[in-house]
Amino acid sequence: QVQLVESGGGLVQAGGSLRLSCAASGRTFSSYGMDSYAMGWFRQAPAKEREFVAAISWSGANRYYADSVEGRFTISRDNAKNTVYLQMNSLKPEDTAVYYCAAVRSLSDDGRTREYEYDYWGQGTQVTVSS
Repeated sequence: QVQLVESGGGLVQAGGSLRLSCAASGRTFSSYGMDSYAMGWFRQAPAKEREFVAAISWSGANRYYADSVEGRFTISRDNAKNTVYLQMNSLKPEDTAVYYCAAVRSLSDDGRTREYEYDYWGQGTQVTVSS
């Protein structure tokens, strides 16, 4: 199986920064290795549907962002540490949400931007941005 554990969420003032981490583990995951998985971040605000934030291919060469975070957020990964990151700068109150990490095994080196394309999900970490 694959376990994803997010961390790094919290309360921050508008204009501030946070870095989220997602650590991957598990028997299935270890069998294939971190560099077999495309990774993504999604978020869900209160009373809203979960939405795509950012995605990264297994090599890290290809990255994708939602228009709402382009230029402010950066997704990265360290395959040696089995971890993917989301650096969030210039945070806005509308970025307040639970942020979820997701993974899918991928033979092609591309990212996935749709929720249904992912097989594994973390429990989420709360990010609250005050005005």
